[in-house]
Amino acid sequence: MALSLQQKITDPNQGVYLIGTTPPKADTAIDKTVRIAKKLLARLNEVEYDGLVVYDIQDESSRVSEDRPFPFQSTLDPRVYGQILRQQAKRDVITYKSVAQRDASEFNQWLSETKEDFQLDNLVLVGSPSSNGTIKLSLPDAYQQLAEHQARFYLGGVAIAERHASKGNEHERLIEKSRQGCQFFISQAVYNAQATIDLITSYVRSCKQQNLTPQRIILTFTPCGGEQTLEFMHWLGISVPQASKYRILDAANPLNESIKICRDNLQQILLHCAGLDIPLGLNVESLTNRREEIDASIRLFRLLKATMELHLAEKQVA
Repeated sequence: MALSLQQKITDPNQGVYLIGTTPPKADTAIDKTVRIAKKLLARLNEVEYDGLVVYDIQDESSRVSEDRPFPFQSTLDPRVYGQILRQQAKRDVITYKSVAQRDASEFNQWLSETKEDFQLDNLVLVGSPSSNGTIKLSLPDAYQQLAEHQARFYLGGVAIAERHASKGNEHERLIEKSRQGCQFFISQAVYNAQATIDLITSYVRSCKQQNLTPQRIILTFTPCGGEQTLEFMHWLGISVPQASKYRILDAANPLNESIKICRDNLQQILLHCAGLDIPLGLNVESLTNRREEIDASIRLFRLLKATMELHLAEKQVA
């Protein structure tokens, strides 16, 4: 019998391979949403993956003063799209949820609906992107609400290497999130391999000092087609080294060059973290809805999965 996504994430000997996606625009009719889902899944027919990640897109303009390179558009409830994808793909879905907009009572109702009406079990909760504005529910309070809820969920958290690079304490956040119920982590898109290596190394070291078992970290990668996508990545807080920017911008085929950079970054991470007792995984997404970048994300997924599978095979015979 095939393992569930939860079983794969829990088993350190298993690879975990996810595809990240965003829901259609908020005013999209259900029949059209189903067609969009089927079109995505048709693209994914050529690859083997374990599950889908559906993001909860929020207006993060309070986080930075710069204008958003791509205009913000409200999207459908991630649970609606997640349920359709799960039914169509017959694969598990991880649903992101931004918790700051609802108070405790509203969030409790959201949890009940998610379990009973949408039959979704796998969640990643995200806090407010900024301390500015109204925060009705903090992330720690949301974790507490979920722990006290009668329904059981498989909970993941977000890992941000850039925050570790600037503040030096992201590994402590991961340990605290584990205490609050997180059983895996999904990173922000990786373009700075060293920042990710530093975070993973600090996390594993602190876990060892506290006699804790490190949770799986699923590394996110995304292709980049050119200057506007690079600007969007910068706006999102993704760290792209100057040399990588120039490699992309000066390449005859920026998308293919970005795929090579992502492959190089994964290889560096696997090399430096090979001796650390922590399971990793992959999540590949497209940051834009441009067809060429979506297609590139499929090529990227295939290449990175092969790289990770080779690493796991070598590890087993070492």
